[in-house]
Amino acid sequence: MSDLDLLTQSLARNVKHWRAVRGFTLDVLAARAGVSRGMLIQIEQARTNPSLGTVIKIGDALGVSITTLLDYEQGPKVRIVPDDQVVRLWHTEAGSHSRLLAGTEAPGPLEMWHWRVMPGESSTSDPHPVGTVEIVHVTAGELTLTVDGTDYLVPAGSSATFEADAPHTYGNQGDVPTEWMLAVSVPPAR
Repeated sequence: MSDLDLLTQSLARNVKHWRAVRGFTLDVLAARAGVSRGMLIQIEQARTNPSLGTVIKIGDALGVSITTLLDYEQGPKVRIVPDDQVVRLWHTEAGSHSRLLAGTEAPGPLEMWHWRVMPGESSTSDPHPVGTVEIVHVTAGELTLTVDGTDYLVPAGSSATFEADAPHTYGNQGDVPTEWMLAVSVPPAR
């Protein structure tokens, strides 16, 4: 079975599980996540590979991390994620990418990412639920962080925190690749 098949089946199982835990019908989850009921049915039946944006919306609506939705090895209290099992969720032909390094529920979803964006490229994120906070630490280049229409330059060695319930974009307006670590904390679903 391929990694993609494992992730598709894990997503199906975990969306069904967390929807039941939250007591959400398909219609309620569809409305909360802003995705169609038909898409949720396809996901829960492991018949589709949804976009990263769709998985994030479902996770936010359920109050769980992407890691939790894609996890196919529920294990002990300490979980080591080897480099070859890190999930690359976004990439471009030029070499930009994001890698979800680890995640947990503490008490809401908490995720740690590694991002690399090539010169002239960017990635935009929809607003997360109110109370979501992101922490960025730039390790190479200079990140142009745009939050709610305002640009902030974050050079290598610097960090930034922001409330992520507004539209935000991670961009590279420089001449060299930009890399950063990103932690995302989402409040638990109510």
